[in-house]
Amino acid sequence: EREEEPSAYAPGARPDVVESPSETAEREEEPSAYAPGARPDVVESPSETAEREEEPSAYAPGARPDVVESLRETAERERHASDGGGRAWVERTEPTELRVGIPAQITLGFEVGPEGIAEGGMIFLQGPPFWGWTPPQTHIPELPGYTTVESDAEGVELIAETVTDQQVVVFEVSGRALKPGERLRFVYGAGPAGTSVDRFAEAESPFFILVDGDGDGFRTVLSDPPTVPVHAGPPARLVVNIPSVARPGEHVRVHLAVLDAQGSRGVDFEGELALRVEGTGLELEERVVFTAADGGVKVVEGRATGSGTVRVHASTPEGFAATSNALVLSSQGPRILWADLHGHSVFSDGTGTPEDYYAYARDVAGLDIAVLTDHDHWGIQPLVSHPALWQRIRTATEHYNAPGRFVTLLGFEWTSWLYGHRHVIYFDDKGTVIDSVALGTQSPQELWKALEGTRALTFAHHSAGGPIATDWRIAPDPRFEPVTEIASVHGSSEALDSPHVIYDPVPGNFARDALGMGYRLGFVGSGDTHDGHPGLGQLASTTGGLAAVLAEENTREAVREALVARRVYATNGPRILLRAALGTARMGESLAAPDKDIDLYVNVVGTGPLERLDVVRSGEIASLALEEALDTTVHLNISGLQPGEWLYVRVVQADGGVAWSSPFFID
Repeated sequence: EREEEPSAYAPGARPDVVESPSETAEREEEPSAYAPGARPDVVESPSETAEREEEPSAYAPGARPDVVESLRETAERERHASDGGGRAWVERTEPTELRVGIPAQITLGFEVGPEGIAEGGMIFLQGPPFWGWTPPQTHIPELPGYTTVESDAEGVELIAETVTDQQVVVFEVSGRALKPGERLRFVYGAGPAGTSVDRFAEAESPFFILVDGDGDGFRTVLSDPPTVPVHAGPPARLVVNIPSVARPGEHVRVHLAVLDAQGSRGVDFEGELALRVEGTGLELEERVVFTAADGGVKVVEGRATGSGTVRVHASTPEGFAATSNALVLSSQGPRILWADLHGHSVFSDGTGTPEDYYAYARDVAGLDIAVLTDHDHWGIQPLVSHPALWQRIRTATEHYNAPGRFVTLLGFEWTSWLYGHRHVIYFDDKGTVIDSVALGTQSPQELWKALEGTRALTFAHHSAGGPIATDWRIAPDPRFEPVTEIASVHGSSEALDSPHVIYDPVPGNFARDALGMGYRLGFVGSGDTHDGHPGLGQLASTTGGLAAVLAEENTREAVREALVARRVYATNGPRILLRAALGTARMGESLAAPDKDIDLYVNVVGTGPLERLDVVRSGEIASLALEEALDTTVHLNISGLQPGEWLYVRVVQADGGVAWSSPFFID
């Protein structure tokens, strides 16, 4: 219709703002009190301008109060007894063994629950919505994700609709009600294109069926969704990880992993790996044999026999090759424990089970510490309303905890869309999920009050940008929040001049700005991985995150003590060894303002050529070129430090790897 009636005016014309001649003449008789072209209609009164300046947003930059209201309404809505009724199962898959990224067809069975489903009621099918499965659709058979339904219920018609923005298909019951025990069969990927499969391997990829039994518009997910295993792709890369510090005489674990292109374990690999130690002081076998049962992952032990810095090179006849991070063999200096304190599983918006998450962290990534922090409210089955999932996380966390070798901690993410996301870590097995949507626990102050009496810690993350920034107007409670996460798969929240800066950055809202507000925060990185690969988030993303914890013992108590003391530093994934001292103060510590110049000591052993060392002093940066050495030790003279100042170092590698010390604080 618009094409048949072209505009009578030029493109962009505004006939609505053109006055009649009589109106123009009338105004010509009454000269304007303002300059030609003045727009008094758009000028606010001083009081209106002041009022707006006095009323800044009540929430963090990027806040989504609409999301909070929707989540709260969904949680509080009274449900009909038939909502969420029934059971579902996987009948078959084609091919029988699903592999990442390979098209497939999946047939699901569904049996109506004891309350039946009324005429006008609805059944929803949602595939795994996050990591590569094709959204189901019912309108184009030739396209991926095409989904059909059939039923043994005579007289029932199922009217199909695709809800694209929710990645679901819905089938409305028409003709008559579905009776208890009647069955439906869904075929997902029924067309010639099948459906794409998750790009990450996992043991239990779920298919969610939701039932609105009375047709009132509110649906409930079946509590026990059917799942399928997804297997890794072909071997594509080799990863080698070793500790960063070992004492002479100690045994040293070398973690060898042949992975697929996205970093998943479980590849079909058999053969030999050749190992070569660069440097002296580590005894290690020269060849390692992999069998099919290993799934591409093996841990071998060497022995520290002396002092020095070593790296392990590994290679296969197929052409895979990798070099480990550096290992410093010394009886001196702090031990460094590598931790990923933030990540997600299939229990929220990630991939893989809790058990798989911890096994990957321990065996593939070779981490010392790992925490699974699924969302309180985000995903198809929120932890706050599915206590069985929280209990399974608790059980897995306790099962994998092995003090001295591998420490796990119970945690969750307090996913506030008002004030910014924080993950919460407990140091025992008694913790509960605290609801960021519920009235009474929706602000950071209320979160910290709810944690009183526990020994939990909280961590603000992606604080400078997407998906939501932190509201730094609310001072972190030092009892619970001694450090902040500055690096993850989302990017860096340290400062706007940081490499790999976070997406949708908010100027003035970085961790460096928080230090300028007087907050005394240490720095950690963590993956915030959603691919089931804690400790190695950078394999499938451009950047990742790790926390280096300076503690001689690997126990829950020692880890907490180091975090509280800010004896930690951050990297965006690589295991860069960083040591720093300001006079006699260790990183993260406070010291009295010196009455003379003071020495800043920095020792770095990189995972690649070092590009520069940045010294950040109260927001000002001084840089030192490192000429692409693999390691360096520098002493810098710092003068004139005053009370209230702070200082930290940032090391940048040529490959984009970064390490940040926790700040030193001047009293």
